[in-house]
Amino acid sequence: MLATSLAPATKSTAATGLRTAVAILDKWGATGEQGEAILRVSHSTYARAKRKGGLQSVNLDRDQLTRISFVLNIHAALRVIFDNPDNVYGFMRMANHNEFFNGRSPLEVMSTGDMVAVYEAFRRIDALRG
Repeated sequence: MLATSLAPATKSTAATGLRTAVAILDKWGATGEQGEAILRVSHSTYARAKRKGGLQSVNLDRDQLTRISFVLNIHAALRVIFDNPDNVYGFMRMANHNEFFNGRSPLEVMSTGDMVAVYEAFRRIDALRG
């Protein structure tokens, strides 16, 4: 039988990951609604993660943990690609004319909340590392 909730230590780790992803999304200029859609979390969970010291433990499912991982890995890729903080944090709001984005920003594409959109944005940004 599969466990439906995370162990306490994992709940704490999940909270740390969520807080970090929310901070990154904030630096990317995401609205609360965009962040909630990208991470597939409720408004109250997102707001608690955004407050300093507001989230110490959280139950997240595999999909939510995967979304957090994509945000963290996109951020890591952008830090490798760019030296300038304006580019590291601004890239996600910039219009992108590559085929997948079709003039939309990566943040706009990801904020549809569709897991495929989040994954494809990650995959294409990660590929820029070379």
